[in-house]
Amino acid sequence: MKKRFISGAKCPKCNALDTMALYKEHDVEKVTCVSCDFEMTQPDENVEQEVRSTEQVIGVFKP
Repeated sequence: MKKRFISGAKCPKCNALDTMALYKEHDVEKVTCVSCDFEMTQPDENVEQEVRSTEQVIGVFKP
């Protein structure tokens, strides 16, 4: 399983900086802290389609 680190992200549990990793498991996005093992999940249908309505998006990267 390939994990991608989120630059500048801070763990809400231990407040460690740059320890949050994003990965997908069974079509569910998961974010975990490699320092304290805190985990958050969000299924695709709950992902907000439009984050910033005033910005123009050239493309969306989907690994």
